[in-house]
Amino acid sequence: MPKPLAALVAALTVAAASLVASAALPSPATAATPVVPIAAPPMGWNSWNRFGCNIDENLIKQTADAIVANNLDDLGYFYVNIDDCWMASTRDAQGRLQPHATRFPSGIRALADYVHARGLKLGIYESAGTATCQGLPGSLDHEVIDAQTFAGWQVDYLKYDNCNNLGRNDFARYKAMGDALKAAGRPIVYSICNWGLAEPWIFGPLAGGSLWRTTGDISDSWGSMTSLLDQQNGLETFARGNGFNDPDMLEVGNGGMTATEYTAHFSLWALLNSPLLLGNDLRSMTATTLNIIRNAEVVAVNQNFSGTQGRKVRDFGDTEVWAKPMSDGSVATVLFNRSAAAATVNTSAGELGLAGSSSYSLRNLWTFTNSTSTGAISASVPAHGAVMLRVTRAGSLAAAPAAGTYQVSDMAWAASSNGWGPAERNLSNGEQAAGDGRALAINGTTFAKGIGVHSESSVHLYLGRACPLFTAQVGVDDETTNAAASVRFAVYGDGKLLAYSGVKRAADGPTKLAVATGGYSTLELRVSDSRDGITHDHGDWGAATLVCTAAGTGTHTGWVNASNGWGPAERDQSNGEQASGDGVVATIGGVSYVRAIGTHATSDVTISLGGACERFTAIGGVDAEVSSAQASVVLSVIADGVTLYTSPVLGAASTPVTIDLNVTGRTTLHLVTGDSGNGVDYDHADWADARLLC
Repeated sequence: MPKPLAALVAALTVAAASLVASAALPSPATAATPVVPIAAPPMGWNSWNRFGCNIDENLIKQTADAIVANNLDDLGYFYVNIDDCWMASTRDAQGRLQPHATRFPSGIRALADYVHARGLKLGIYESAGTATCQGLPGSLDHEVIDAQTFAGWQVDYLKYDNCNNLGRNDFARYKAMGDALKAAGRPIVYSICNWGLAEPWIFGPLAGGSLWRTTGDISDSWGSMTSLLDQQNGLETFARGNGFNDPDMLEVGNGGMTATEYTAHFSLWALLNSPLLLGNDLRSMTATTLNIIRNAEVVAVNQNFSGTQGRKVRDFGDTEVWAKPMSDGSVATVLFNRSAAAATVNTSAGELGLAGSSSYSLRNLWTFTNSTSTGAISASVPAHGAVMLRVTRAGSLAAAPAAGTYQVSDMAWAASSNGWGPAERNLSNGEQAAGDGRALAINGTTFAKGIGVHSESSVHLYLGRACPLFTAQVGVDDETTNAAASVRFAVYGDGKLLAYSGVKRAADGPTKLAVATGGYSTLELRVSDSRDGITHDHGDWGAATLVCTAAGTGTHTGWVNASNGWGPAERDQSNGEQASGDGVVATIGGVSYVRAIGTHATSDVTISLGGACERFTAIGGVDAEVSSAQASVVLSVIADGVTLYTSPVLGAASTPVTIDLNVTGRTTLHLVTGDSGNGVDYDHADWADARLLC
């Protein structure tokens, strides 16, 4: 029975090089199973930034001892990673890598035993080329024997570089090592260090990566750190709870920046859910350096992933606001000052995704002081510095919108920002003056209501957990026809990424964006640049509509049991192949959904309600991992033996269906994916954003 994911992988292998030439990024595909699923970014130390090739086994042992002596392991700094220059210049007679005879005379296995005895983990380095960056034997075409060697040495982490790659396909080279690591029989975190041509955030997850470098090498300077930071903007949709963007290692304590700059560096990397890999000499640190890297409250922000990594939410030029939702409902924020003089940086609870409370508590994560606010948030930030806060609702909540159907353009907004003039109600963005747009139109389709914006843009609303459905028609407004116009639309609930469009251009028609929003207190509608510059980036939220009912908690569905026609039903990814966890991000109708149930006909997912829930909402359709005309499904929702909903026949090109059902008093719900009568080949379907309002 032909299945599409293998075809997708084959296509990526052939086409990865062509991604470089394209200004637009493909839709993210970051849910495939990594070699080692990790729940939080790795923390530890790497030898390269401070020592380069000047390494030996004594340094590694002493560093492991220093981690323990300074109680860094108590915070989660577990990995002791050896970078380039650890190996001999030739392989042995059996083709195996050998450690350098004088630098590592005891061997890597003995070093691993030493590190493990201290409760830590050992990492090692190689390159997906004929040689490493320092000219030592590379792993290209030696992936299987090298993965087996690392497993035999009890290695826990592999940093896999990109030097001397012969120009061969990126995805194929990195997938070969990912497959070899999976087969080697030992869990080894796979760090893809592809700083070269293709976008590693696209192919890295499909190659098995647990994390993937998004930049070139960092150096110990303010300019390097801020350059790498800027390159993270727009990558937030590619991070997932089991795989993370990696803007390279930390330089804190190496002497090239001030303590204020290092504090900003550490704060921002923590907010980005970046791996926290120290790069200084841990054997001789100042108290200032220790105070930065041992800040448990900042580390806790880094180790918490509740649905999206930190991202820039406001850019004032020399000052910026970055924010990240936390799993307890609070929001961590960094108020960042790039300028050479102290500056006041302002934001608001609404802009951080926390609208709706009469008061807020603010915790400063560097001064360890507390304060309160009614919504305005402001701080004096030193030159080249950062203030890091954790903001929590502390007062009474505002009333939710009354039951009804609302045009977002007619509602009160908790906050808004826009890249060129104000966000416009029921008009295109126009120029910088308010009200200077024209009728909203996307490739000839006009909209009487909606929002006209210019990237980077955000509109925030307070829902009070009472609005289970948001819909809009999105695209580039007809007031710009320039081919450089390219934007991505994203929807966030309580700061967490819910759904996002592919890159939309001036020649594209509107895309229906439907999101189940039940149970969320706030909604953010964001339009971002596709990483090719914001000139001409005028976007429309045509007919942006909210359906509101009654307040409820809203939960992602968990099922009691499920049967599925091809492998297991998948959580938060497409069906993929037969193995568990081998899908990609669920995508239907040009919109990708972070939360979804991926199925294959014939499938039955059973959910226990216990009579406690009121509504079920979902977006349904055939997943984009199949394009065959043979793909066709019918989706049904059955409650206690009664069919509440049956979809029309849905094919690969069909518009997704919006499901919104009253399930009051029902005890059991069945989500059934059925064949339409032409056979089940290619019948991959998603129940995207499947949520219960209880």
